[in-house]
This record gives sequence, structure tokens and C-alpha cells, in this order.
Amino acid sequence: MLKNKGSEIPFVQISFPFPFPFSLPMMVAAKKHYCCCEWKWIVFFQLLLATVVCSSHHGDPANDLVDIINKNRTSQKLPQLNDSPGLGCMALQYAELCKGNCTSNGVVNCKPPEDDFTEIFGPNCGVELPTFGTITGHIVGCQPKYLEPSPAFSHVLVKDSKALSILRNKSHTEVGVGLVGAHKGSFFWCILFSNGKTNSTFVLEDNGKGIKQKKGCFSGSTFPCSNGQRIPVFLNNVMALVLLHFSLLQHWYPTWYAAGEARFAGMTLEKS
Repeated sequence: MLKNKGSEIPFVQISFPFPFPFSLPMMVAAKKHYCCCEWKWIVFFQLLLATVVCSSHHGDPANDLVDIINKNRTSQKLPQLNDSPGLGCMALQYAELCKGNCTSNGVVNCKPPEDDFTEIFGPNCGVELPTFGTITGHIVGCQPKYLEPSPAFSHVLVKDSKALSILRNKSHTEVGVGLVGAHKGSFFWCILFSNGKTNSTFVLEDNGKGIKQKKGCFSGSTFPCSNGQRIPVFLNNVMALVLLHFSLLQHWYPTWYAAGEARFAGMTLEKS
């Protein structure tokens, strides 16, 4: 404990590693700035957490939906469905075609002709025509904003008894899921079912690679899910963090500088 010259008031020195030397006067001075920028620290850490979570999400929600579908079926003692990349790719094509046809209350207003599966969706995916099987059912849904797989399953895709009966149809053996988001529009999900044989129906060309999707996701894909709709959110969080960082520096730097000068002056007086 040191004493200021000419005064009995103790001067408490709290040492921190360079370049952040703090003392009690500095802490008292900084306290004046604490209340005015406390909210900025709260926002800073909330954005930091959101950015970390967003950047660490590398899963494919289409595959997650297939897992949820199979868990629902096995809970009813029904067999699991094979995850077919060919069906998944065509489900994405279906979603891509209909993504702009979603009403404000989440009703799908789109029904492509059956010929589109063999004439458009299949060829676009590279499905070998001789392996084209029978599509035994489909479920579609849309929503103004993106939802994670579990709420998308229960609130968008399987929200009534009709969809549940399609999901639990005993004739299904394969499933494919596709989803895509429209620019400044809604998100669209599509599930296709088939009664084909595993690895012998809806076979993709080029050793099963199929197309490399530029938007959206489809189950069973060998390519990572395109997170085009999440990238803007991630970038917005990063930019907000940068701006808050500079704002905080503008608040604290004058305090640190002034307190540092005061400390230096105090040490000079002490020596004299």
C-alpha cells in the first residue's frame, strides 16, 4: 500500500500484465463509463455466441429429417426407410420449382405434373432412366422463415393426420428429402417416398454423385449442404461484432489514456 504525498488516503495499486496496467483511480474513472456501455457488452457476447453457433453448424438438415422420419416409423414398429440420394435430389428439384408458391399462412400452392419427375427432375439430377421406380407418396410444406429439422417436421411437414398416414404407409421402402429457401422469400420442404429396392431404383449417374446443388440441401448427398440462407446471418453478426468492438474501444480508450496519465503523474509526485 502506498500513500499519496501530503495525504493519508491510501493509494491501492493493482498490477496487471502489460499493456493493461490498472490502478484504483483508473477503475474509479472507468466506472463512469460502465453504465453507458454495459448494454454493448451484453449485445457483444450475444452476437459472439450466435456467430459461433452459426459457424459451427455443418450438418445437413435434409439428412436430419430422414433420421426423424425413421425414428417416427420405428416408434410404431415400422421398418426404417432407405435414404435414397436419387429421391432426395428430385425432392430438391420439386422444392426448387415450387419455392415461390407459398401463401402467407404457409399453404403450398404448387402441384407439378407427374411427367415432371421423369422429364425434368430425374434428368436434372442424373437419375438413370431404367432405374426410375414408383413414387408412392410425397409431403410438402413451406414457411416464411427457416426452421430447424425437428420443428420443421412437426409444424410444417407432418402437422395433420393425412401427412402422418402418408409417413407411416407400410408400402414405403425408400425416402428422400429436399429443402431450399427463396431469396427474400419462403422456405420449402419436400419429402418423396418410393417402394423401390435399395440401391437399384433412382440410381444416380457418375457413381452416385448426382448434381452439385448450388442452393438448398438433399438427403444422401455427397456434397455439403448449401447454407446460402445462413451466410447473410453469419456475415451480419460478424459485421455487428466489428462495429461494437470499435465502439467499445472509443468508449474505453479515453478512460485508459486519462487514467494512465493520472497514474504517471502520481508516480512522478511520489518520487519528488
